[in-house]
Amino acid sequence: MKIKNLKLKIENFEHGSVLIYAVVVIFIFSLVLLGVLQFATSELRVVRGTANREQAFQIAEAGANYYQWRLAHFPSDFWDGNASTTPGPFIHDYLDKDTEDVIGQFKLTITVPATGTTVTIIKSEGHTLAAPKQLRTITVRYGVPSLAKYGFLTNENVWIGPDEHVSGAMHSNGGIRFDGTGNAPITSAKTTYSCPAWSGSPCPATKPGIWGSAPEATKNFWQMSQPSILFSSLSNDLNAMRSKAKADPAPAYLGPSNKYGYSFVFNANGTADIYLVKSLRSTPSNGWDVYGNAISQSIDYDPAQLQQLYSHTPIPPSGIFFAEDNVWVEGTVKGKVQVVAAVPSKTSGFPNLYIANNLLYTTNDGSDILGLLSQGSIVPVYYAPTNLTVNAAMVAQNGSIQIYQYPNNTNVKNSITINGSLASFGLWTWTYVDGSNTAVSGYANTYTNYDSNLLYGAPPSFPLSTDGYQQISWTSD
Repeated sequence: MKIKNLKLKIENFEHGSVLIYAVVVIFIFSLVLLGVLQFATSELRVVRGTANREQAFQIAEAGANYYQWRLAHFPSDFWDGNASTTPGPFIHDYLDKDTEDVIGQFKLTITVPATGTTVTIIKSEGHTLAAPKQLRTITVRYGVPSLAKYGFLTNENVWIGPDEHVSGAMHSNGGIRFDGTGNAPITSAKTTYSCPAWSGSPCPATKPGIWGSAPEATKNFWQMSQPSILFSSLSNDLNAMRSKAKADPAPAYLGPSNKYGYSFVFNANGTADIYLVKSLRSTPSNGWDVYGNAISQSIDYDPAQLQQLYSHTPIPPSGIFFAEDNVWVEGTVKGKVQVVAAVPSKTSGFPNLYIANNLLYTTNDGSDILGLLSQGSIVPVYYAPTNLTVNAAMVAQNGSIQIYQYPNNTNVKNSITINGSLASFGLWTWTYVDGSNTAVSGYANTYTNYDSNLLYGAPPSFPLSTDGYQQISWTSD
């Protein structure tokens, strides 16, 4: 009996050991499985979060793309089709293209371009309905280049000499002989053209739209058969500018003076002194323009006639001074200003704009910008400084940006420096030379520097290019 009872106890012990072992194994397996499940749950959460974040990003990008499309079709709509008194933000549902179910939203905040710039800011915030607090944001700066995207623009044939450098993009509706250097696209509307005799040997001859002895690095910028730029289209801009000036307090708009025109002297405190030009100062001789037409009248105002002030005024709210007469300009500009000399109804005998003295800015960071738009020509006067600096974007719609030629070397000046851009319908020159390339009239040394601030920050209501809106920058959070 004792032996039998011992056997029973041993068997009970063995069964208990197996049970404990099984419990331990199950416990360990449960711990491992719980860890695996927790890891899988965590990974699934990360995957879902990543998917929601990526989807929110795509929704935000859809919002930015939508408003870029809207501006391309409605360039002046910064209110998402609403009245201009509705500031936004503007919220849109985002639909799954397969199920047509709403799966998220984007919120748009549109910054209206400030005066003197075409740049608008599109801010798009996107989220999914599954994770409405998980936002992604895309910010796009979008703008229309102005006509001042060109450092030099003309409707005429051009010859750039071997000692000349073109800063910024250049375009001619005519042909170009280019022997100098450039640092940006150089384009011509011509495939071939007949170069005139004044372009030098071997002209006259039939030549490609752009030709010459420029370095290879400059030739790489050449592009022919490009679209023409229509100077005649500026007439609409003139009417729009006049309307804006008329809506401003006087004297933003100036009608015919019944004298010789108006003189604008800009002051560094953001004001302008305006004078009536009642008489002209005599010059030693008459001159000729770039086409050989005689200039029988002096173009210098009589300083004695500038003692009587017509108006002392701040820059108008629109930034535009519009005069239906000849205009003289000089001084230091603060702010963004456009000066226009035009009579939009005229088809000939256009007013001119004369540069009487240096035109400077108080700063050169783009906050000060001057536009000079003449329906006729833009011309430095006979008594302009021997070293002249002009900071401006200049447009001569029907005439030329030029200096007049005077005989017998009576008016050879040292240097002219242009910081800005030039758009001249007719022939352009600052210098007249003899057969030995010696200056005999005008400025012996010329320096032209393109002001890149003009591209999207041109003078108020300055003519725009036909390029439409361009993306300037794109950022995301």
